[in-house]
Amino acid sequence: MAMVGLFWIAEGDVYVGAKPTGSAPGVRLTPEGVLALGEGQSGLFLWEDVRALSVSDVPVKTLKRQIGAVTELALDTVVNLALPGGPGPSGAGPAMMALRVETPDGERELSAYAAAAVGYTEAEADLSQALLSRLTDGAATMATTLAAMSAWGRAWEGGSPRTAQREELLRGWLG
Repeated sequence: MAMVGLFWIAEGDVYVGAKPTGSAPGVRLTPEGVLALGEGQSGLFLWEDVRALSVSDVPVKTLKRQIGAVTELALDTVVNLALPGGPGPSGAGPAMMALRVETPDGERELSAYAAAAVGYTEAEADLSQALLSRLTDGAATMATTLAAMSAWGRAWEGGSPRTAQREELLRGWLG
């Protein structure tokens, strides 16, 4: 499993945002279409009907966000050491992003958790938005792009690549 831009790629499955677990909301990109997952959202939007895809509320990596994450982790550690069995992590959890799916019937907004704890770089966010747009350029483009992402996910071993490699992968998938 690995994060590449706004995508989470796990053994050939491609998700926008984090791969959902349980009833958590999420979005999977399949060869058939955009699949809404989790409690409160469902449906399959076939690629032939999808006119546009874009993500809003993308958390962008900033120094302030990075310092906040480190501070929160340190505070949680101190509290849990002082109060064993205490309140647990104080964080509000990962940021929620919204994937807008435009079809002939209108626009639908799907929710997915961000996979990047401290946010995405501007470049990763921009490249990912461009890649989402590319997926709506036609069946052949979508199929080859999604197949390349899936193939990379099946072949990749280890965690998420470093920032430069993630950006390089996104550029390659853009063509």
